[in-house]
Amino acid sequence: MTSPEKIWTAGLVVIGDEILSGRTQDKNIAQVASWLQVQGIRLAEVRVVPDVEARIIEAVNALRAAYDYLFTTGGIGPTHDDITVDAVAAALGVPVVIHPEARALLERYYATRGGLNEGRLRMARVPEGSDLIPNRMSGAPGIRRGNIFVMAGVPHITAGMLDALTGELEGGLPLLSETIGCWVAESEVADLLRTCEAAHDGCQIGSYPFFREGRVGANFVVRSTSAEALKACCDSLTDGLTGLGYAATAGGI
Repeated sequence: MTSPEKIWTAGLVVIGDEILSGRTQDKNIAQVASWLQVQGIRLAEVRVVPDVEARIIEAVNALRAAYDYLFTTGGIGPTHDDITVDAVAAALGVPVVIHPEARALLERYYATRGGLNEGRLRMARVPEGSDLIPNRMSGAPGIRRGNIFVMAGVPHITAGMLDALTGELEGGLPLLSETIGCWVAESEVADLLRTCEAAHDGCQIGSYPFFREGRVGANFVVRSTSAEALKACCDSLTDGLTGLGYAATAGGI
């Protein structure tokens, strides 16, 4: 479903001491952001929080109020420090219950893998009133409750859960982008960027400077939900750079 006139937004809470310590490099931010773009939803804010219930509750309540959707990754496994479900339930003011369908899924998955023990049963716990997000990878499902989506921290499992959600969320038109590169200090063309963006409704221009080969340059990323507006803005920016004596490189440098 799409609602082109509305800009839909999402927040993401990445949960885990291992992310903050550097033991694990997070890969979910990029894949969640990319997936959301295709759904016509913009990732507006990310918070990385430790395995501390109060901190998770604080982040969940802040971001679910600020944006149309909230996603969390991490902390839904079988061990005692996987407390995301408890924290989300506390944030919502509802109890944690065993979801009967989740239990049945886990019983089937572990039937030939040693059976369903107490630790594994923890992965059937959900905030009361939740639905499940299918997980073809490891049996343990993700959790959906209203506009909140609670997903695994393991990237390939998260990817499977996102795949299961494809087309299920209401969003707007996907955000399109083009990159124009130029060997120029961004300060030299700041006025051009500002006036070009202002002249093209529905377009945003991001400037990303770099230093390579002993000289400075920048890539300018133009974004819009309209292919026509995007092309017009890119053409205008390219002409503007050329007019100032700078060569523009389509696709970036």
